[in-house]
Amino acid sequence: MQTTTQAAIETTGTVPLAEASQPARLISLDVFRGVTVAAMILVNNPGDWGHIYAPLEHAAWHGCTPTDLIFPFFLFIVGVSIVYALDGARRQPEAHGRTMVRILKRSAILFGLGLLSALYPKFEFETLRIPGVLARISWMFLVCGVLFLKTTRRQQIGLLASVLVLYNVLLQVVPVPGFGPANLEPSTNLGAWLDRLVFTENHLWSQSRTWDPEGLLGTLPAVGTGLLGMLTGQWLRRKDVEPATRVAWLFVAGGAAVLLGLIWNGWFPINKALWTSSYVLYAGGLAMMALAGLYWLTDVQSYRRFTTPALVYGVNAITVFFLSAIVSKTLNLIKVGDDTLRAWLYNTFFTPYFSPINASLAGAIVCVLIWLGILWVMYKKQIIIKV
Repeated sequence: MQTTTQAAIETTGTVPLAEASQPARLISLDVFRGVTVAAMILVNNPGDWGHIYAPLEHAAWHGCTPTDLIFPFFLFIVGVSIVYALDGARRQPEAHGRTMVRILKRSAILFGLGLLSALYPKFEFETLRIPGVLARISWMFLVCGVLFLKTTRRQQIGLLASVLVLYNVLLQVVPVPGFGPANLEPSTNLGAWLDRLVFTENHLWSQSRTWDPEGLLGTLPAVGTGLLGMLTGQWLRRKDVEPATRVAWLFVAGGAAVLLGLIWNGWFPINKALWTSSYVLYAGGLAMMALAGLYWLTDVQSYRRFTTPALVYGVNAITVFFLSAIVSKTLNLIKVGDDTLRAWLYNTFFTPYFSPINASLAGAIVCVLIWLGILWVMYKKQIIIKV
């Protein structure tokens, strides 16, 4: 990870911080990233996991809640960011080798941070979870970064369609060794079988040990989410198309993707844990429309009065995601009487004043606000921690 100040950012002149931050030059992209990461912090840090409003929980299996949209939105954003980060290098074939080394390095750092987060605080390697959110981001970034350098837009569209169809066939046609016919059940689908084969049960999600919501096979359609972001980024960079036209067609494409996802849901259900092809299109289409709206407001109309809190989160997104997990685990290590520090804070400042479900929500909101304060100080000091 690299810490930079405004003077060290790779720009010239007096470019605003959000525009100077790499890999994006779009205010809307930093805003979208910030809102998405703040939502991650909100749903990952309830005061009480036993009392959560339904929209702030993942769907039990098939289906989609607002919480199920957060991770694909972030992967979509990574795809858009790849375009803005690597477009210059893409046009210089002689620089592709150096750029691939950069891509590999960033992927390795993200993967390493994911392992460190999983290991902390006990560092029990025998039960280390290898898949995870940061691991999936790293794998997707690696594949999509190379694809952006080496393929055309037309080829990327073909790859997106091929990936989604292939994944549908794998999960609904290919028999599962040891279990029989293809199925979409949590522990007996083809992806769960592959995860147990590659990682063994000791290195999967601790709440199941038989399958993992960020498993290996699900990375294939997750690359599809990244490809949707890349295609969107390339469209937004079109200088031969008026901004209003770019926005309009992005809304049309996003709406078409949502509709196709809902249709596909009829036989390949929308499912975040499996990252089904219908889910890729449904969530990706909503992400396209959300970015289109933000792009029109902030980059075209320059309406930015509401954007600062989101920008504060957006320019240090990976930093706050990683540190929030570490801090949360640390609070559970410290003892105050018979409680952990986390439980003592919650029982002292929230449970006496709210109903159980509202106390849980209030605890999550306060967590988001505390991190907002920390990130705001970093923003004012123009500090960006790059990964």
